[in-house]
Amino acid sequence: MKTSTLLTLAAAGVAQAHVAAWVKGMYCLNGTNPQTDTLNSNTAVWPLYDLPKSQWWMQQDRGCDKFPPDEGDSLELPAGGSFTVELAHNKGQTTLGGGPVSEWPDGNDHPEDWHSPSPDTCLDANPDHLGGAMHTHNESTAAGTAFAISYNDPSQVTIDNLVVFTTLQHTPWKRLATYDVPADLPPCPESGCYCAWLWVPDGCGQPNMYMQNLKCHVTGSKSTKKVATPKAPIYCGDGKTPCVTGAKQMIAWNQADGNNVEVPAGVSPGYNEKMGWEPGAQTDIFE
Repeated sequence: MKTSTLLTLAAAGVAQAHVAAWVKGMYCLNGTNPQTDTLNSNTAVWPLYDLPKSQWWMQQDRGCDKFPPDEGDSLELPAGGSFTVELAHNKGQTTLGGGPVSEWPDGNDHPEDWHSPSPDTCLDANPDHLGGAMHTHNESTAAGTAFAISYNDPSQVTIDNLVVFTTLQHTPWKRLATYDVPADLPPCPESGCYCAWLWVPDGCGQPNMYMQNLKCHVTGSKSTKKVATPKAPIYCGDGKTPCVTGAKQMIAWNQADGNNVEVPAGVSPGYNEKMGWEPGAQTDIFE
């Protein structure tokens, strides 16, 4: 039987730092204690920076790859439809935590046009010092997030069979985030698919990245198409370099090893047009 633990935000230490996509089906929902339903869990939100691939891949640095979702929990991907997750700094700031929530990932109230004091400062430069975990000046400069899918068993997932299938521009921003699913995304095996929530912030803090694990399954699909082998994305924000089209790998960047992208000095890659991703469902990922 699981016991419930509610940590105070102060006791949780970094409980308000960084962002994860909270939904049933995610790994590490309760951190790395299978006997405790930690209502303020924040293990899944820790960023990945300057790590060997043996640690950053699937959040192995904190053991999240060893803590799959409960039996029967899986993120539903309706083919041709959409799905919604909660972007937040810890479980207690989502409906999964059982408490009150706000429109924002930190559980606080902010103006609709929340922005930094000036273009060369970040959100946490405001008098309340909130918003540092968003890594942005305002909504329009939020770098964008993505989901990727692999039809392999989690133990067999590699960067060569994990394909980005949807992106959402100007996120993370609000708590509720809705992503579109390609209509031709084929069904998963009976055991389900592996999905990853992905984000590379653009400035405003440590130049890190995120790869969060989820179990997922595709519904309403009769597609016989196959997802193509993905290519590494290429920075094409200079307007001169051709963008990579078709199925693309996740971005692996600023790690000790295992990186698959290079960008000009002072530039961050992201799940957006400057790396070849159009907003929404990626309909060109099939063989």
